[in-house]
Amino acid sequence: MSSWLIIITLMLLLIVNIGMLLLFHWDIKKMTNQLEVIIENFGTNELVRTNTHSKSLIRFAAKINQLIQLFKEDQQYTHRREKELKQEITNISHDLRTPLTSIKGFSELLTDRSLSETEKEEFLAIIQKKIDNLTMMVDLFYELSQIDSADKQLIMEQQFLDQLVVEAMLLFYDDFEKSQLRIHVDEVVLPPIIADKKATNRIVTNIIQNALRYAKSYLTITLIEDEKYVWLRAINDVTEFNRTEINRIFDRTFRLDNSRTAGHLGLGLHIVRQLINKQGGKVVADVHKNEFRIDVAFKKWN
Repeated sequence: MSSWLIIITLMLLLIVNIGMLLLFHWDIKKMTNQLEVIIENFGTNELVRTNTHSKSLIRFAAKINQLIQLFKEDQQYTHRREKELKQEITNISHDLRTPLTSIKGFSELLTDRSLSETEKEEFLAIIQKKIDNLTMMVDLFYELSQIDSADKQLIMEQQFLDQLVVEAMLLFYDDFEKSQLRIHVDEVVLPPIIADKKATNRIVTNIIQNALRYAKSYLTITLIEDEKYVWLRAINDVTEFNRTEINRIFDRTFRLDNSRTAGHLGLGLHIVRQLINKQGGKVVADVHKNEFRIDVAFKKWN
């Protein structure tokens, strides 16, 4: 009797195992069909699903879905970068063509023998200004390529941000006079920061240049200290700014549609973000009631 019981038990176990294998095989086949549909229609949000309670199959399906998600994210990133690259090429073409067209036009005018010496000097001054703009653009492209390069190493040393700000402001004294902006800089003595001097000078310079291009009537620069950082805060009024675009302010392809920015690349704040991130700091921007504010945090010197 006991022998028959053992045989029946073994047969039942065999039937159960065969059933599980058949179910396992059916589920694998179903998952394969799902994968074929997903591959054919990759733009959909379909994922692989399993109806079994097998932990191994559930984990296997989860890993497949993870790979699908990663591949989709990679595709989306590639598509976004291709779109950004096309926009960059369009922007660069426009920014280079504008001064080149002016240089060509005024150069042709200089061949007119009826021009007075005063007119010639005026045209030459315009040509020189356009050449300076072209030089600035080429320098920006080169600088951006250096920032993005993994070989570019920063020299992190003790720096005094208040001194660097004052030095940068003095360099733009004539520009402030021409723009007639009201300028206010807090005179405070703060602890040193750890930063690359050249990169920090570029950050401060780009913030000032951004204000010169977009500020309506004033620029205020404040230095603030907290437990970990020394913050550089720049506030200026703007004629208009769509608040929904604030999250794109640091994108390399972003630019405001403003006649005052003609001939200027929209790379300044993008370079600020790249440089401060490389130094272990951070940058945020906000706009409220036509007042634009940018805050840059530099790590304190320990």
